[in-house]
Amino acid sequence: TWLLKTHWTLDKYGIQADARLLFTPQHKLLRLQLPNMKHMRVKVNFSDRVFKAVSDICKTFNIRHPEELSLLRKPRDPKKKKKKLEEAEEEALELEGPLLTPGSGTSQITITMCLWTVNKSSDNVNALVSLSLESHFPLMLSNFYLHLRPKKLTLKGYKQYWCTFKDITISCYKSREEAHGTPAHQMNLRGCEVTPDVNISGQKFNIKLLIPVADGMNEIWLRCDAEKQYAQWMAACRLASKGKTMADSSYNLEVQNILSFLKMQHMNPDPQIIEPITIDINPECLVSPRYLKKYKNKQISARILEAHQNVAQMSLIEAKMRFIQAWQSLPEFGITHFLAKFQGGKKDELIGITYNRLIRMDASTGDAIKTWRFSNMKQWNVNWEIKMVTVEFADEPSLAFICAEVDCKVVHEFIGGYIFLSTRAKDQNESLDEEMFYKLTSGWV
Repeated sequence: TWLLKTHWTLDKYGIQADARLLFTPQHKLLRLQLPNMKHMRVKVNFSDRVFKAVSDICKTFNIRHPEELSLLRKPRDPKKKKKKLEEAEEEALELEGPLLTPGSGTSQITITMCLWTVNKSSDNVNALVSLSLESHFPLMLSNFYLHLRPKKLTLKGYKQYWCTFKDITISCYKSREEAHGTPAHQMNLRGCEVTPDVNISGQKFNIKLLIPVADGMNEIWLRCDAEKQYAQWMAACRLASKGKTMADSSYNLEVQNILSFLKMQHMNPDPQIIEPITIDINPECLVSPRYLKKYKNKQISARILEAHQNVAQMSLIEAKMRFIQAWQSLPEFGITHFLAKFQGGKKDELIGITYNRLIRMDASTGDAIKTWRFSNMKQWNVNWEIKMVTVEFADEPSLAFICAEVDCKVVHEFIGGYIFLSTRAKDQNESLDEEMFYKLTSGWV
């Protein structure tokens, strides 16, 4: 506790005779590593809280969205010699400014600014093209497969329907001629989970939809014939899951991003044009262990070289942006998983938290069982004694669970933090509501 009100007596602070007082300056020299990996040596005020500290740091360095960043103190390596640490300190650039950061310590502390959250909704993407596009989307989806998960009902094979996408609803008809009548199936995609199931070499372009219903999720599979058709439907489904139609300005950009991502996965048709490289490729650094067990190192190295040809001609910035797009297109991008036991459940399950929803998941398979959108949330509470999180919704039963491996305050901070991000105004000049941030993320005893 910093005793900042100098006109107060120690008694007014509640300081007793057994308290330990440390006289130390508020402003100290700090070595800060920025998101671009550059190091700056700055004078900071150690008596401020994290939120304001990061906000002021970002203002100084002209970094936007400070609410998405935080401070991380790297653990000290006991094997690292003090001399080497001092040599590294000399490489830092000097900067004098009104930088603020929390905590206490000496000038040798190294703080890293890290991502507090990496999730981006399509709302934050600047649309390249503004459409006046008709929301009625009468494309022929050649195949349609229905699997009703709660009832364990499986229909073998794919059934062909003429499908139209209007607003956020897919209507399926037995033929094009019946499209003006009553649809055989109709699905509202608001709040659904959209997962790609694509294999470029096998020409498989599937879309998996988990649509919320009263007692769980309906599992729907859509199969497209070609990349363009898949990109159009995938983009439409993603927007519909957020309650947006294809008339939204981000639709066309979403389609182009999907097509670009698919293009990067194409095999090089002529492996002879691949230029040999002089350095050795270590597949362990580039692919997951399950592929290392499945293929030989030479096979993986050859595939890496082929994939490299798709990005070899790009500039560094363009390659980084493509990497981010590919990362964001992964099925489980942005989901943080916690092991939890739900009220009424007998076994441990997973609770997944993203920027706009909570997901109840099967711990063994990772399949989504039920999804709840933050937009439908009335309030959430934490029983700090039994460590139980309870979430109440507008038109659904409440959700209650206990975290198995982490303190419930971590989940509480995730929910509150994401809700705070969703309340931000589009006006970038608006100052952040610090009190609202602490109100949403604090509260534990």
